[in-house]
Amino acid sequence: MNVAVVGLGSMGFGMARSCLRKGYQVFGSDIVGERMESFRKEGGAADEVDTVVAALDAVVVVVLNADQTETILFGEAGLVPKLKSGAVVVACATVPPDFARSMEKRCQHHGVHYLDAPVSGGSVKAGEGKLAIMAAGTPEAFAAAQPVLEATAETVFKLGDEAGSGSAMKAVNQLLAGVHIAAMAEAMTFGMTQGIEPQKFINVISRCAGTSWMLENRAPHVVAGDYTPHSQTVIWPKDLGIVLEAAKSSGLEAPITEAALGQYNKAVAMGLGHEDDAAITKVYARSAGLQLPGEG
Repeated sequence: MNVAVVGLGSMGFGMARSCLRKGYQVFGSDIVGERMESFRKEGGAADEVDTVVAALDAVVVVVLNADQTETILFGEAGLVPKLKSGAVVVACATVPPDFARSMEKRCQHHGVHYLDAPVSGGSVKAGEGKLAIMAAGTPEAFAAAQPVLEATAETVFKLGDEAGSGSAMKAVNQLLAGVHIAAMAEAMTFGMTQGIEPQKFINVISRCAGTSWMLENRAPHVVAGDYTPHSQTVIWPKDLGIVLEAAKSSGLEAPITEAALGQYNKAVAMGLGHEDDAAITKVYARSAGLQLPGEG
């Protein structure tokens, strides 16, 4: 099995490593050369993806957005026209459903399968091969992608026989995840104004009805004062923007999502875009004159 993983960020690197554990030959690609070198040191193939594209069985695209996905697949050096018939693209970026449908049609024109396969679970589960994948595509696309799915996912949700519904479900997930992180930040800083220390906040709320997976995952980053990006703040204006655009086109009001998006936009404007998304807590802390752990 020859697999290329394009995008070796926190999620893509873990997915590439999981494919290696399965014994596949894995070619990594990233605009940051150090990431490619790190992956090769872990057993990744030395060849550049462009030089082996005709031999690839699967291309896993784990980049930021639709524009990057389209460039990789159909840009000036696009991979799809060079892939062999029957190869599969496993597209993992959070993108609008209509975009996923258009990519599927363009791939099919070249005899290439396309699986709309956004992922959830974070960098740790990516490295363990235990992601949840919200997938949609033809039965043939699922069959061609099965080795990659087995290597990278603990749960695969089959959401339809054509692309689009996987990305729609990911938008639902991102609405909740983005709001939950912002709510964690708001609740933690509210607690601080009432004399509740952040660690005590975690100790109590994580065992009460107000908890969430995002609270339990992100709040410890704030307590540690460590904003090393497992998931960057800058992704949320993009992802919640997708949610709001889809909601608007459906005639649905989404005021909670709009409020969360406003806070992420403030975080990016403060220069926090490339910090861990738990850094949204700094927006609230600054407005209230609070000092978070590790500051000062």
